[in-house]
Amino acid sequence: MLVEGAEQSVNAFKAEVLRREGYQVDPERPDDVKYEVAAQLGVPLRQGDNGGLSTESAGRVGGKIGGTMVREMIRLAQEKLANNRE
Repeated sequence: MLVEGAEQSVNAFKAEVLRREGYQVDPERPDDVKYEVAAQLGVPLRQGDNGGLSTESAGRVGGKIGGTMVREMIRLAQEKLANNRE
């Protein structure tokens, strides 16, 4: 993270967004949700070395998590813009 202290806020945001998507998220370890996402997508991601994992498979997991977060950020920004017009 480029901004000191941002990592904690980003992790809290990730945990909240993915929790609303139905994932079990430990707020102390929000990155662990990637294993649940991987299992749901059929990607054999596990703790430790995943050097044999294809870029496509890793991207499916990261895309699911990141895409969900980006959609929520856009929704929040649109909501804020709409409220400022009123």
